[in-house]
Amino acid sequence: MNDTKLRKKRIFEIIQIGNQDDLPSLLFDWFIVAVIFINIIAMFLETFEEIEPFFGIIRTLEYITIGIFCIEYALRIWTAKYLYPELSEGRARLRFLRSFDGVVDLLTILPFFFLSGFIVFRMLRVVRIFHLFRINAQYDSFNVITTVLMEKKNQIVSSVFIILILMFASSLGMYNAEHAAQPEIFRNAFSGIWWSMSTLLTVGYGDIYPVTFVGKLMAIIIAFLGVGAVAVPTGIISAGFVEQYTRKANSDKGLHDIEKIGEILVSEGSEYCGKTVGELQNDHDIRIIVLLRDGLTVIAYDEIPVKTGDILVINSERMVKKPQKIKKKRK
Repeated sequence: MNDTKLRKKRIFEIIQIGNQDDLPSLLFDWFIVAVIFINIIAMFLETFEEIEPFFGIIRTLEYITIGIFCIEYALRIWTAKYLYPELSEGRARLRFLRSFDGVVDLLTILPFFFLSGFIVFRMLRVVRIFHLFRINAQYDSFNVITTVLMEKKNQIVSSVFIILILMFASSLGMYNAEHAAQPEIFRNAFSGIWWSMSTLLTVGYGDIYPVTFVGKLMAIIIAFLGVGAVAVPTGIISAGFVEQYTRKANSDKGLHDIEKIGEILVSEGSEYCGKTVGELQNDHDIRIIVLLRDGLTVIAYDEIPVKTGDILVINSERMVKKPQKIKKKRK
């Protein structure tokens, strides 16, 4: 029984993405990257009629790579308990199936067997590669993108809602202006959705266009509104990136104050476990700079939950008063 558990844990450690200190795990990551590229290349090569004599070989490669994906997916479900140690076996597997990685893995496998029209979902496997390419050990570029989107999600949703309102309003207005002149093109209020989308988000494709004076006047106004509407979410995201890099620069400066830097190991049952970074910072008057998790350095944004085994690198004025809770960072 113990041998089975040890073997199961070892398999989890190998297939877990990003364990840079474990050679078999690192080799497995690069093996999966190679399989992903082979699968995508095979998918593209199948569209070239000039190499039809080689379709049998290409199809075989596709079968092999999909088989590897299926085995990896099954192993991740089997070892999900180690990914979510706080949950039971069944709940951990269900949690993985509903997680982002679990959904991506499933969507890249299903089209091969059932949904051939959704073969493009296999491209989602490329997302897995982003975990392997990092700017440096302390700052993950992909994590920056997700952090900005999470922090600015309310503003982004609001701006997208405004764009949708403008799109429907312009479609309705263009129908009223153009229906009499172009009944076949503007049959109803929804017929102008394609035109309004291309006008608001681009410069128009020219396949549908107004011919009346009122329609052309409305098109000019809508085009100007589109430029402003699209610029709003772009500005929000750009400002978010500036804030993130400013925050990174300020946190780096804080590292020079080495006497106030320390580490907290989150053990099982600890008061820190299960809380978010933001909650811990407010409750204990500390600033969590980064989290060390599974050999990776995770940027400590407020929404991230703290798990058992995490090491919190913190900065606090109170550290000198409570040294028993902190292991001083080695100089």
